[in-house]
Amino acid sequence: MSRNLFGTDGVRGRANAHPMTADMALKLGAAAGRYFRRDGKSGHRVVIGKDTRLSGYMFENALTAGLTSTGMNVLLLGPVPTPAVGFLTSSMRADVGIMISASHNPHYDNGIKFFGPDGFKLSDEAEAEIEALVVNGVELAKAENIGRARRIDDGRFRYIERAKASFPTHLRLTGMKVVVDCANGAAYRTAPEVLWELGAEVIPLGVSPDGLNINKECGSTHTEAAVAAVLEHGADVGICLDGDADRLMIIDEKGRVADGDQIMALMASRWAEEGRLRGGALVATVMSNLGLERYLEGRGLRLERTPVGDRYVVERMRAGGFNLGGEQSGHIVFTDYATTGDGLIAALQFLAGMADTGLPASALSMTFETVPQLLRNVRFKDGQTPLETLSVQKAIAAAEAQLSGNGRLLIRKSGTEPLIRVMAESEDATLMEDVVAAVVAAVEAAA
Repeated sequence: MSRNLFGTDGVRGRANAHPMTADMALKLGAAAGRYFRRDGKSGHRVVIGKDTRLSGYMFENALTAGLTSTGMNVLLLGPVPTPAVGFLTSSMRADVGIMISASHNPHYDNGIKFFGPDGFKLSDEAEAEIEALVVNGVELAKAENIGRARRIDDGRFRYIERAKASFPTHLRLTGMKVVVDCANGAAYRTAPEVLWELGAEVIPLGVSPDGLNINKECGSTHTEAAVAAVLEHGADVGICLDGDADRLMIIDEKGRVADGDQIMALMASRWAEEGRLRGGALVATVMSNLGLERYLEGRGLRLERTPVGDRYVVERMRAGGFNLGGEQSGHIVFTDYATTGDGLIAALQFLAGMADTGLPASALSMTFETVPQLLRNVRFKDGQTPLETLSVQKAIAAAEAQLSGNGRLLIRKSGTEPLIRVMAESEDATLMEDVVAAVVAAVEAAA
């Protein structure tokens, strides 16, 4: 089955433009409702969360209309982090969970992500079936079987307790000064409250959402404000989340930013020493730095690579019985505690390391030396297939041959935009730049 609506993480695009229109959200809601109500019985329910985007109101209402039209009962959580939806879908015995968010994107974008009854994101096959129902239409419920909708006022508090439960009970954050940048997004109340309740002195940033300022010059993709705050206040550590709080960047007391690879390296080595790392491996995507792979190999651990997308990371973790994985971008998944990337729980695991060892953030956050990495994006027109052209394939083969033994090359098509991403890693900067430039030139000529 084809998947034209769904990308690497649900349906995403500019609000009020295809596919992110109220009409499409209505159809998606009806299709998801029918997909999860195939037994025809009553009592089915769905939980819906959202971040702080202005368009979230529109999509929340449209999804609710579509879902109730097929007999689903809707439980509205309001603004909560994406991992809270995964948790509450299972906790509230719902048949499906939906998060309305475009993650780290600007306010004018939005997206719709689906979770199954187990709290994990849907498979490609399930998304394809829902998409087929959108195309073909669904049978609506009889008038007496239309679903109901109600607001759930304590969803945020339930998630707060879940997040705190991941922090070791014998540890406290007392005496620790923490800057937390919530990106004016879904965790703008949750994250500061959790840190304060665990004893930290909290300096909050990005906690005044107005519907238009989510991720704007703040959060995990714009760490400058948090870096400045850490240095200004003499904080012990900075935590940067994205708009739906499933990503994390760490800032040490010196103002240096550590990405997901560095955080995963720390957690993998600590958990391996403690006998907690299942399968002796960390699961990460093809984008993770070669330096991470070498660091793990030096400690007798493996790096299992997957396609880009935290959903694929989780699928590999579940299939192989692994309990730690994530992405360089800051999605970090601890399946002992969560069903998807969770920026707050990842931050708490890092802070637990600081509290347990007494070491500063700088001693924990820069675990390995990264291999230089160069990434270039090449835009192409819709309908074109530059990667299938012979000239591009020859350029890629030549670049791989040049890098053999001296690094690696990664070429991939974006799952959300008409972009070809060309990435190389090598200690030889000139070689790296040359091979990337050659492949980029070939793609541009074919695009």
